[in-house]
Amino acid sequence: MTDLNQKTTIRILTTGGTIEKSYCESEGTLKNRASIIRDGLISSLRLPYTHLELESILNKDSLEMDNSDRDQICSAIARTAQQGDPIVILHGTDTMSITAEYCFEALGKPSVPVVFTGAMRPMGFIDSDARQNVTEALLTARLMQPGFYIAFHNRVFPIPGARKNLETGTFEAI
Repeated sequence: MTDLNQKTTIRILTTGGTIEKSYCESEGTLKNRASIIRDGLISSLRLPYTHLELESILNKDSLEMDNSDRDQICSAIARTAQQGDPIVILHGTDTMSITAEYCFEALGKPSVPVVFTGAMRPMGFIDSDARQNVTEALLTARLMQPGFYIAFHNRVFPIPGARKNLETGTFEAI
């Protein structure tokens, strides 16, 4: 008999970005530090049919990323995809579409869904969109066919074909 409530594993690769920024009172700074995703976000989600595996690849603002960082992300995607589970990439929004397209160009169509997401405001802020975007990315990773995607503000964009619109503060199809 088939288990109708089978648990799915989703692998989350973190790279930094606004979603992972935290405020340091002693320094008075808001910057990327050790990943706060596991304790701050993942532990608060109710996902009885989803097992999450978290791996930190980078801890950078996406504006500071270069192609060697993108190569590192590509390598992590290729290695992680071999396990056969969907992948969610947490990434800074400023260059998220650039990295997603870079990975598409470097790797072609992956064997699993690879979903990029991030946030316009850090996860720790009360008006952050992080929880919404991560939850939507996790669902997208479960439902989509293999390929690269951006899940953001209740929309899913295939890659290539999306960019950040600085005027509206969200992503759009191109």
